[in-house]
Amino acid sequence: MTSSIRILVIDDDAELCQLVADYLKPMGFEVEMEHDGVHGAERATSEQWHAIILDVMMPGCDGFEVLRRIRAKSKVPVMMLTGRGEEVDRIVGLELGADDYLPKTFSSRELLARLRALLRRTGWISETVPVVPIKEIVVGELRINPESHAVVLGDEPLQLTPAEFGLLLSLAKAHGRVKTREQLIEEVADREWDVFDRAIDMHISMLRKKLGDDPKEPRFIKTVRGYGYQLVTPG
Repeated sequence: MTSSIRILVIDDDAELCQLVADYLKPMGFEVEMEHDGVHGAERATSEQWHAIILDVMMPGCDGFEVLRRIRAKSKVPVMMLTGRGEEVDRIVGLELGADDYLPKTFSSRELLARLRALLRRTGWISETVPVVPIKEIVVGELRINPESHAVVLGDEPLQLTPAEFGLLLSLAKAHGRVKTREQLIEEVADREWDVFDRAIDMHISMLRKKLGDDPKEPRFIKTVRGYGYQLVTPG
C-alpha cells in the first residue's frame, strides 16, 4: 500500500468516521471525511480519490442519491456502509454502481481487508505494489509497532497481553484525543479476548503498571472522569 491512497468517508455519524480514520491512517491511507450527502457528493466528484466509503442512511441526500451523483461523473470505487440488513438495499446499491457493500457491524480488520481487495479488484492498486511497512507510533519515550506488536519504553521492551496491546494501540492512534470505553470496546472487540465495560478499567490499570504510571498522576494514560481515557506525551 502506498502512502498516497486517498479515501473519502461520507457518513453523518462523525464518531464512526473518526474511528475509521484513526484505524486507516497508520496503515498508510490519507482519510478525509464529509458528514452530509450534498457536500460529500461534491467532494467525491471534484477531487481525486482512490476509494469512497459511503453510508446509505443519511438525512436529506441519502447514500443512494450520493452514489447516483458520483456515478454520473466518476468510476471511483465505492464501498457502501449500512445498518440495514435487507437484501433489497444491497441490490439497489450494487445496481446503482456500488463496488462493495459492508454492514456497519464490521470489524476494523474486515474493513481494511475489504478495502484493499476492492482497490486491487478495481485496478486502482496492483497486486505487485509492495506494502509499505506500518509506521512505528512514537509517544515520548514510548514506541509502538502496530505490525510486530512490539512496545518499547526507553530502551526497555514491554511484555503486554493482547488486551493491553490492543488498548494501547487504540489510544496511541488517537494520541491526544479522549477515547470512551465504548469506543475502545468497539475497536478491540474483534480481537481474541473477552471484553466488557469494566474490563477496560482493569486492563488499563495493568497497562499503567507496565508503563510505570502512577494512577493519581499518570504520565501516559490519563483518566477523563465520566468519559474515558487519553494517551498523552509526558511533560
